[in-house]
Amino acid sequence: MKISLLEPIGVSQAVLDELSQGLKDRGHEFCYYDTKTTDLEELKKRTAGCDIAMIANNPYPAEVVESADALKMISVAFTGIDHIGVQACRDKNIMICNAAGYSNQTVAELVIGMAIAGLRNVAKANDVVRKGGTSAGIGGREICGRTVGIIGLGKIGMVAAKLFLAFGAKVIAYNRSQTEEAKALGIEYKSLDEVLSESDIVSLNMPLNDSTRGFISADKIALMKPDTVFINCARGPIVDNAALAKALNEDKLGFACLDVFDMEPPIPEDYPILSAKNTLLTPHQAFISEESMIRRAKIVFDNVYAYLDGSPVNVCK
Repeated sequence: MKISLLEPIGVSQAVLDELSQGLKDRGHEFCYYDTKTTDLEELKKRTAGCDIAMIANNPYPAEVVESADALKMISVAFTGIDHIGVQACRDKNIMICNAAGYSNQTVAELVIGMAIAGLRNVAKANDVVRKGGTSAGIGGREICGRTVGIIGLGKIGMVAAKLFLAFGAKVIAYNRSQTEEAKALGIEYKSLDEVLSESDIVSLNMPLNDSTRGFISADKIALMKPDTVFINCARGPIVDNAALAKALNEDKLGFACLDVFDMEPPIPEDYPILSAKNTLLTPHQAFISEESMIRRAKIVFDNVYAYLDGSPVNVCK
């Protein structure tokens, strides 16, 4: 089979050589492209003749999938698959396997960092020092004793919840299903409205799909306390970000820490969040750490080996 890694996945050539050697030993052809591209014709060219394509988080639209006559399986070095032409894959019986779990710890740790940054005015404090000011009025608040609301208590949400509990916070959660593990930790499940209205810190940890797009609407944003720290390290389109910017500018929300937006960075200059007050913005980096990139690479290759062995894993339905 021809197996192609269509873009870099954040690890060294030495790691790629080690992970791909088994494919070559089995007699398969392995190709690697060390540059990213969003050009459709270039993606079609890279995919041509491939039985298995390995991609990361760059768009891989339906037009490319439809042009791929030999393609049987896509191994995605990412958790979400909303950047792929999923319906086109289904129509052609192309299996999609993701790398779920590789970034659980990494994302959760950034959530904690953002919570501290929002509560302790870290960005503002940095500016104050650089302008010759003092700490007067910017000391902020602690996580300990605060109520943290986790919206989407999946694997990432659970890691974040455990970290918040270690800080001494009370954790409440909204999720479609409930687990005994969460209850045993003292996490209380509540309705979405209750989580939004009762929390001092809200962390959004849901996947993006048709049912969650626009889920945190203007009406839901209005339920939060005026000093709430809102954190989104999930997907930008889950939130009405124009309404979020408006709430921040009108002092109806305390602080917003966003790693994701309605589009991938770079962000257009007229995007409302860029000019909103009390924000900390990062360029979709929550999933990236030295450790997570190595975990991700191993999973994405393991998906291929499992598929070749006839026992596919991490299959996305």
